[in-house]
Amino acid sequence: MDYMEDAMKKAEVLIEALPYIQQFNRRIVVIKYGGSAMSDETLQRNVIKDVTLLKLVGFKPIIVHGGGKEISRWMKKVGKESTFVNGLRVTDAETMEVAEMVLNRVNKRLVTMVQELGVKAVGVTGKDGGMIQVEKKYSDGQDIGFVGNITKVSPKLLFDLLDKDFLPIVAPVGLDDEYQTYNINADDAACAIARAVGADKLVFLTDIEGLYRDINDKTTFISRLSATEARGLIESGIIGGGMLPKLGNCISAIEDGVNRVHILDGRIPHSLLLEIFTNKGIGTAIVADAEKERML
Repeated sequence: MDYMEDAMKKAEVLIEALPYIQQFNRRIVVIKYGGSAMSDETLQRNVIKDVTLLKLVGFKPIIVHGGGKEISRWMKKVGKESTFVNGLRVTDAETMEVAEMVLNRVNKRLVTMVQELGVKAVGVTGKDGGMIQVEKKYSDGQDIGFVGNITKVSPKLLFDLLDKDFLPIVAPVGLDDEYQTYNINADDAACAIARAVGADKLVFLTDIEGLYRDINDKTTFISRLSATEARGLIESGIIGGGMLPKLGNCISAIEDGVNRVHILDGRIPHSLLLEIFTNKGIGTAIVADAEKERML
């Protein structure tokens, strides 16, 4: 009897997922992967299993990953302290060399994990195929070294990989007009790539559950809001700190044609599947104003 009940629950889950599988079949989903979910081996494998499942049921996922904690760890190994200005890593030539080495190492580890699950993956950086062009970025007028501000994304390489049934995994490194290498904020890279490929969804796997109107009151959790409502949260001062640029990126992505942006807690096992394939979801979804009106 217990076996039958368990089997029925599994069937119900699959039935609940069916309309979402149909709706997003052959649609592009960009997943920004970073935070604590990258540092924990079990969580890392869960995320990769989730993305691989999306690929196998007909989605076209693209992973854009960070590696900040790993870069800091390797900086210590070479006897160099990490310095940050307004949340951005000050990146001199030696730091850029370490960052690129670490990001490539992370990239190939993720490729290996995907391929162990029977899906073809290709790891690239923004340098490959001239995918991401940048200019030097300043922080409040301060020179922070080889940190890039994205000026253009050329998505042809990504489209070619998707058309050949590969899962692209992108490390956030780009080139300027003089072919100098720059480190790029992974959130910025994910947003720019999502816009360039016309992604249907952009997902941020983060270290928070989503958005709250009052961070100290768990009953104020926001499961869905429009881009205009999200901008209102910023203007009212409700959202601050490290979430501010992330939410700004979410709004820009929606305004540039991405249908829906999700903010999820990557520390929760299989949060990606729970958000995409269930009616309620578990994170915060930001949608275009017109879509929010249709839901009312």
